[in-house]
Amino acid sequence: MGLVEQVYAAATHAGLLRDCHWQPADGSPSQTHAVGFAAPDDTVFDGLASTTDYQIAYPASVLKGLAVWDTLEIDGVIYQVREIRAVGDGSEMRAKLTRL
Repeated sequence: MGLVEQVYAAATHAGLLRDCHWQPADGSPSQTHAVGFAAPDDTVFDGLASTTDYQIAYPASVLKGLAVWDTLEIDGVIYQVREIRAVGDGSEMRAKLTRL
């Protein structure tokens, strides 16, 4: 188990992560993994409106094959993946989501 996986395991035991359910588009079995979930508010239109920027962070060793347009369920809410990127040395991933 690598350092990133150890950090996520500790965060899971501390109750800091949320379960993320994913059904891969290729028909393979569904997966549930603990992920970091954030929903920070941001202002748009020169401060005239606010929007929420949903995103998850997870070890690269889980959710392998996750792709843009896939859907995830977190806390009973469905999100669509709109962007995925590696963080640092690639052992951690971040995905931006759109709430459906």
